[in-house]
Amino acid sequence: MSAGQTSDATSSVEKLNVLTRTRTGLQYRSMQLKNPLTSASELTLLPVMSWMRFAKDMYDGRIEQICILPDLERMKSEAEELRQLHAASTTESENTLSAKTKKERFDGQSWNSLKASPFYDVLWDEIPAELPQDKGIQNEIDLVPGTKYCVARQGPLPRDQVKAIDDFFECRRQAGQMWESKPPHSAPTFSVKKPQGGWRIVHAYNKLNDATVPAQTPIPRKDVIIDSMAKSTIYSSLDLRDGFYQILMHESDIALTAVSAPSGMLWEWLVMPQGLKNAPATFNRCVTHLLRSVRDFAPSYFDDVFVHSRAVNGKTDVEVHKEHLRKLLGLMRKHKLYANVKKCIFGASEIPILGCLVGKNGVRPDPEKVRVINEWPTLSNVNELRQFLGLKTYLCKYVENYAGKIRPLSQLLK
Repeated sequence: MSAGQTSDATSSVEKLNVLTRTRTGLQYRSMQLKNPLTSASELTLLPVMSWMRFAKDMYDGRIEQICILPDLERMKSEAEELRQLHAASTTESENTLSAKTKKERFDGQSWNSLKASPFYDVLWDEIPAELPQDKGIQNEIDLVPGTKYCVARQGPLPRDQVKAIDDFFECRRQAGQMWESKPPHSAPTFSVKKPQGGWRIVHAYNKLNDATVPAQTPIPRKDVIIDSMAKSTIYSSLDLRDGFYQILMHESDIALTAVSAPSGMLWEWLVMPQGLKNAPATFNRCVTHLLRSVRDFAPSYFDDVFVHSRAVNGKTDVEVHKEHLRKLLGLMRKHKLYANVKKCIFGASEIPILGCLVGKNGVRPDPEKVRVINEWPTLSNVNELRQFLGLKTYLCKYVENYAGKIRPLSQLLK
């Protein structure tokens, strides 16, 4: 299609040479559009036609053809502006969130300077190997009535994994967190290779978990946490480390935590091990209980604690934020909760929270997740469309009239 345009002070006429399909084949013909619409705001004022009516009119032949008349130069200019905005947003996000940037920022800090901090004992690189104090909440295992024994056989493992498991158990034994025993219960132990090297020790508590009554501890709501941060201007994020091992097992349930080692040993946990069905709920309940006095400015979500502040009573937001951090770190020291300084963010204008970015300018989606959606390959079948629509639900809270905009795609699933 080619076009030429003439205009005067009051009107403009656009002449189009259009290639159309007829019964006798493809034919060229000329058309003239008087005063064509040139802006999106004008186009949105056109009468609205439903998709069902549009399909019916197409089928009945009432719609002869559809033309899209772009202003090529304007489109190029707008596309370049969008590209620059996206690049700036991506750069800002990477500077805020990327692991590389965090590592560079962390490596640039002096350990001697950190050790001089009055709260260095909360940010230790190595947590003290000891039996933790009773924090007022212990992990209990409620079994389904009629349950007798929960036993699963230990399978053979490669020699390097056996050594890693034995070293792990010996380290925990020396810390007073487990002891050797001969209980009637037993769960096998195996290991999984970590991406950064080393082994992650895993206990297969499948049978025990199947016989455990699930805890009904409420999970913190994401929207409530984010709403509590409204009007804040400075943020910090702390990641609690080895939190499960900071909670004691209830004395009567220690025997249920028994695990076997491929070398033939049986061990019982005195602290809450990873892998138990209700362990996350117990940990979340414990953190919420211990940090209750600071939850107005430091809400928690399992092992994440988010601190937010704003200027108040003549104090700057930085001064208020420092006071909030001191109160939080003081509580963590009192109850012997430890943070992984390599995963912490302090004094930022924006922090990641549960899959989105929260800052002084509001809430926005994570650019990395948006990039994955934008770069999704072309769909070829219904299953791929269903997967794509499931992924796009991440954007439903950030896009106005989301359901209406994806309706043409969702109707294809019917």
